[in-house]
Amino acid sequence: MSEAETARAEAATDEVAASAPRRAVSLAARIAVVLAKRAVLLSVLLAVVFAAIELLPGDAASAAAERGESPADTAARRHLLGLDRPLWERFGDWMTALPTGDLGTSARGERVTDLLSAPLPNTLLLGGAAFALTLASALALGCWAAARPGGPADRLIGLASTVTLALPEFVVSVGLLLLLSLWTGWLPAATMTTSDGSPASWTMLIMPVLALAVPQTGWNARIVRGALADQAAAPHVIAAHLDGLPPRRVLLRHALPGAWPAIATGAATSTGMLLGGAVVVETLFNYPGLGTVLAGSVADRDTPVIAGVVACTGAVISLVLLGADLVRARTLGARP
Repeated sequence: MSEAETARAEAATDEVAASAPRRAVSLAARIAVVLAKRAVLLSVLLAVVFAAIELLPGDAASAAAERGESPADTAARRHLLGLDRPLWERFGDWMTALPTGDLGTSARGERVTDLLSAPLPNTLLLGGAAFALTLASALALGCWAAARPGGPADRLIGLASTVTLALPEFVVSVGLLLLLSLWTGWLPAATMTTSDGSPASWTMLIMPVLALAVPQTGWNARIVRGALADQAAAPHVIAAHLDGLPPRRVLLRHALPGAWPAIATGAATSTGMLLGGAVVVETLFNYPGLGTVLAGSVADRDTPVIAGVVACTGAVISLVLLGADLVRARTLGARP
């Protein structure tokens, strides 16, 4: 290598090294902008939650009223809870305390952070296990179907995906209860808890996880299959086939990397559906998670608890969506 070529190579290396910090700062700034936008959307969602609960008949004071309680006592409780203050004022106080981690006080006088501290890990465990099972199953089924386009396996997986996608979580839950609990007795029908509020056995997670994962597996398997079909027409994939590479290698090393942005977006979308379906599934299986807390707080018109659950789940969904955006940006070079 000549001296001029050596100098050009060193200059290129120095330029790459110098641009690395700039790229890191630019990426951090873009992530901060995305997080700020998601925070604004979450604030709007919380405002809608406050307004929707206000429109429901009754309030937390009347829901907690005991039999024979006088209207004066109910009015005194309403004043104690601050329900006689304007809605915008209560919402403003709750939002200003939110950055400090203070989610307010429930209608029964408990701190909402304490009320959610035990159910939140249980719901994250349930949702995380369902998410992992969904992603693994969808990738396996989607790749299997894409490896045999138009064949019996492709048609069968496509039909099964459509059927499971159309099944709501409560139908899957009832079917699992009948099959795995009442008819065979293999698994317990309800979740027993330990003294710290967690499930007493990992076997009690099986049916709730399956009830959440089955519909989402159908949805994501179709996304994986479609993304791989799009990649099959890409020039580099066609060239790999023409070079005589084995079909499995072409699928996994040439087609699948290009399909990751669509797969990541579909999986991130499933996070919201998994957490939304957890409300029904946790209630049916008596699972000690946020869904059970949310169902009780809606009946009690307990606005701070409902808003706390929405804030926690919204934060989790925003982080997962940010991860999907980063995967898409890394693969396509797009802005997150």
